[in-house]
Amino acid sequence: MEVDLQPSADKDRAGLTYRTIGGVLDLYMFTGPTMDAVVQQYTSLIGKPFLPPFWALGFHLCKYGYNSSLKLKKVIARNRAANMPYDVQWTDIDYMKEHLDWTYNKFSFVGLPDIVRDLHSHDQKYVIIVDPGISNTQTPGSYPPYDDGLKQDVFVKTYNGSNLVGKVWPGDTVFPDFFHPKAADWWYRHANTFHNTLPFDGLWTDMNEPSNFVDGSVSGCTSSKLDNPPFVPPNLDGSVLSSRTVCPSAKQFVSSHYNVHSLYGFSEARATMQTLQKILGKRSIVISRSTYPGSGQYGGHWLGDNRSGWKDIYYSIPGILKFQLFGIPFVGADVCGFGGVTTRELCIRWMQLGAFYPFMRNHDALHQKDQDPGSFDKEAQDMMRSALELRYGLLPFLYTLLYRSHVDGLPAARPLVFQYTDDSAIQSIDKQFLWGTSLLISPCLEQAATSVVSFIPNDMWYDYYNGSLLPNTDLYVTLDAPLNRINVHVRGGSIVPRMTPAVTTKQMRRNKFGLLIVTGHDGKASGELYWDDGEVLDPVETQRFTLISFTLEDRTLNNKIEESYYKPPEGIVLGNLTVMGVTPKPSNVKVNGKDVNFTFNDKTEMLTVGDLAVDMLKPFIVIW
Repeated sequence: MEVDLQPSADKDRAGLTYRTIGGVLDLYMFTGPTMDAVVQQYTSLIGKPFLPPFWALGFHLCKYGYNSSLKLKKVIARNRAANMPYDVQWTDIDYMKEHLDWTYNKFSFVGLPDIVRDLHSHDQKYVIIVDPGISNTQTPGSYPPYDDGLKQDVFVKTYNGSNLVGKVWPGDTVFPDFFHPKAADWWYRHANTFHNTLPFDGLWTDMNEPSNFVDGSVSGCTSSKLDNPPFVPPNLDGSVLSSRTVCPSAKQFVSSHYNVHSLYGFSEARATMQTLQKILGKRSIVISRSTYPGSGQYGGHWLGDNRSGWKDIYYSIPGILKFQLFGIPFVGADVCGFGGVTTRELCIRWMQLGAFYPFMRNHDALHQKDQDPGSFDKEAQDMMRSALELRYGLLPFLYTLLYRSHVDGLPAARPLVFQYTDDSAIQSIDKQFLWGTSLLISPCLEQAATSVVSFIPNDMWYDYYNGSLLPNTDLYVTLDAPLNRINVHVRGGSIVPRMTPAVTTKQMRRNKFGLLIVTGHDGKASGELYWDDGEVLDPVETQRFTLISFTLEDRTLNNKIEESYYKPPEGIVLGNLTVMGVTPKPSNVKVNGKDVNFTFNDKTEMLTVGDLAVDMLKPFIVIW
């Protein structure tokens, strides 16, 4: 299908032209009336997004080309030594034996299971890549995934019923048909066997368009209309529908590949998430390259092989925001860029922006200079650590946003126009974005810049770091943007749950919570906190979570326990409060009727209360 937008002389009207090569075209109209409601209606149809485990919100690190366990251990060690918040280590295809799924190279990656055990002992996780192409050239009896796949007959067929053979990383390969009723169990068996050797915690499904290094198959495709339709939409080489994929005439269990090509990645993600849940018995992540409407039920996405360039850091923002609308909120771009050589400045700026991707992974390409935080000088490390600590401190808020995505279909990150729908000046802004309705993120996206021109919507916006109130402009303003900081502002009327950061999310979860309270025009504010054990399966559906709402009115903060099914051993304890926009200066602060110590900044009108130990699973009241 090719879809073209036809501009119109009337700026409020436009036309769509659909050119399809067959099939039935069903159109669904989502009427809103708000933009949030459109996304909610859409996700109600296609399936609401999965809720990631809490550890998946931490910082992920990967590289194509570690090439050895020695290098991998060096990278892990130097980032630990630098005290980087760092939850998940990944390996790309170089960890495999001859690029074979469910194997690892026991020579170059000698001791890899011990490395994984070491990660687990440090409260870290491990994710591996798998590709759908299964080698069919191994000695019979030597490669169980292929031998068993033949026995179960789970591979995609040619038009005449033989297994279709393409070429991917291992050489000649066959492709699993994940619509086959036996395919999910086949996938699980070999994943589980491998997990007994290498205990991975999540899976990265790449090359699943499905990608092919030859057009169609090693023996070509047919001369049928499926393989040679009268119209071919733009593709990699512009001439054949099978360009870099399998023949449209290929047969899958439910239909021809022609009819289900775009569902290949979807079907693999579904089978892969089911596999992980069976193996682990808890929540995990699938990060898929190919997605389709509904894929967000089974995993997340990264934006593919970007470049280490300033235009690429910018392009990542509209990419992240689009996938929120597609019902796949757990999305990120390769931080610091994948292809090409990053620079110190670019990587620092990208780590700052990446701290506000729902899914944050630093990943780079084969033969490229290392770009993990620990590979930089101490000053750069300090800046990157600061960005990571900013992210980790806000993870309770992000987790709550992803809960809302899961139950209500709401986007976690969103364009400014979602909040300010009537402001025409905001409609085209794609260099800034919001987390929920509370945080405004204005990254620096230009080389050597020390300031950033940002649009400040007509509302109350407080500097996240010092509590100063921005002028109410509804205009572009120039903000200072030193290399060590990303501009973040909090909207008046918000209550944002936070937590003291640590080097892993598991360690951080033992800390107390904080609340950032930002008064609105009327002196009111509201917010909420979703909390569960971080990885239990289906916590919402099986009622194993807690939801607490917070309201501020008349200088009085209250909580309400909306749902209370989960109580961690360490409790859900409020340790500190920061209140912005407090005027006049309070004479005292009372928590549950008792005076507590506080500090007040007369210049920024920011109130800070620390050293609390308030049980948020019980009603409390704070008055100032």
